[in-house]
Amino acid sequence: MVHHTMSTSTARASRASSRISSMASLLWTRFSGVAAIVGMLAGCASVPLPETAPDEVAPPVAAPAPRPDAPSPGTPLVQGKSRWQPVAWSELPGFDDDALHEAWNAWLRSCERPGPAFAALCPQVRQLSIAGPAEQREWMRRRLQPYRVEPLQGPVEGLLTAYYEPLLDASREPTARHTVPLYRPPAGLGSRKPWFSRQEIDTLPEARAQLRGREIAWLADPLDALVLQIQGSGRVRVAERDGSQRLVRLAYAGSNDHPYRSVGGWLLQQGAIRDASWPGIKAWARDNPARLQEMLWSNPRTVFFREEPLGDLDAAFGPRGAQGVALTPGRSIAVDKESIPYGTPVWLASSGPTLQLQRLVLAQDTGSAIVGAVRADYFIGWGAEAGELAGRLKQPLRMWVLWPR
Repeated sequence: MVHHTMSTSTARASRASSRISSMASLLWTRFSGVAAIVGMLAGCASVPLPETAPDEVAPPVAAPAPRPDAPSPGTPLVQGKSRWQPVAWSELPGFDDDALHEAWNAWLRSCERPGPAFAALCPQVRQLSIAGPAEQREWMRRRLQPYRVEPLQGPVEGLLTAYYEPLLDASREPTARHTVPLYRPPAGLGSRKPWFSRQEIDTLPEARAQLRGREIAWLADPLDALVLQIQGSGRVRVAERDGSQRLVRLAYAGSNDHPYRSVGGWLLQQGAIRDASWPGIKAWARDNPARLQEMLWSNPRTVFFREEPLGDLDAAFGPRGAQGVALTPGRSIAVDKESIPYGTPVWLASSGPTLQLQRLVLAQDTGSAIVGAVRADYFIGWGAEAGELAGRLKQPLRMWVLWPR
């Protein structure tokens, strides 16, 4: 862990927060017209759904057992491993200052596949997509009840990390430089659980035979492939066989069902590094090429992908999260679905050396490492700048869910 003086940390936090706000504002400026049209049309036209539905999560239940859709005033709710404590709106830090119109983009997306608790509110959410912030805020105060999220046991403060979409160059064919394959799911993936580990995929003829012909594209750097698998999706500029280039998205399509192990954690255990951020990991790999494979094999989990086209509208948003809707940079989070149902609006507050955040976000995704009541992975966006922020963000978190009254 690299330590900085207070003035350097504050300056970095200000610059990082400014970059995130600029990214979100640019996205809204370029696509607010599209979002407004989508919001208006959604009231009279159905939205196509993905082929598979997200896991249904039961609404929270009060302890001991009042109706969850109409909790008594002041009654805590229990959801999975979390307890929701009802609070006044004044407890939410910065609520009157947030640019809610940016969050409405993400909320419209969640309304494409709303959970049972929010389906009745979605027509109003669509209508309010062209309303002013004062009207949006007043509607939220009238229709939603804020609850502070707490674990059933332990401290209220949790952990915020971040993720992003890498932007990588690849080749449709293996070359002397591009030697690292990215795979579609093998036909026999479901025949054994867990499937072959990362090391077995690299070394066992049986595993390699099942993946032969399943290559989507080839990368030049095995660390880039690992980053893509950890993030779960990415944007790839593919050099085609005819010499042309095409930008596509590689989206999560399955895994080998092995547990995720942090390569940064492995390096710390080895005493090899003190800085377990991605810049620190990459620097170690550059200086220790003979041990690179050993480090990669310390994480047995491998992810498989599917290729998706990336049109202009798709490029303005992230990949589909576990809710089945496209993620919005700066306004989507991954959560533990046992503690917060997909599609729930969440007030997030986090202060640290990397970012200062007080904003409305939507719970639209999950991840194997996102476990616990007060735990969130913040979707930053795509590209190198987003990757730099995501690689360093690890700071305290407070969360409030906003549940229908």
